[in-house]
Amino acid sequence: MADSRDFNPITAAGYQELQAKIAALEADRPEKIAILAEARAHGDLSENAEYSAAKRDLRHLESQLRFFNKQLQYAKVVDPSTNNVVELGKWVTVTFLDDADQATYQLVGTQEADLEAGKVTRVSPLGKALLGHQPGDTVTIQAPNASYDVRILTVSLTAPTA
Repeated sequence: MADSRDFNPITAAGYQELQAKIAALEADRPEKIAILAEARAHGDLSENAEYSAAKRDLRHLESQLRFFNKQLQYAKVVDPSTNNVVELGKWVTVTFLDDADQATYQLVGTQEADLEAGKVTRVSPLGKALLGHQPGDTVTIQAPNASYDVRILTVSLTAPTA
């Protein structure tokens, strides 16, 4: 039996996203198989570029399916608590003390990271530093090339409205 350390924490939205990716790939599979069968029917496989491309596309789809299914198998949905402590799934607004810029991020599992969407992973330098802190705390982030300080302004379960 797997130990709880073997599981990857993920938000409920991230879990649903993985399920949607798997469903989309499974829906594409019959078409890829049909294309491969049609290309195989064209004769000599050694010089059949269509067959090689179709085979490669199907292998790629199957590889993605295995990858996402493994992620889903080891995912553990984490429900954040209602307190003001920074934890997985919560939205955190910080101010960077060096230039007074503000930014809002959601702390997410590693497979959900998307900086453009404001989602930082719990294992990133920023995510690691913020975990367990509360509004008003000043936190030092140890980035690979430098360190910087941020002050936590707010912590919430939902994304702030603009």
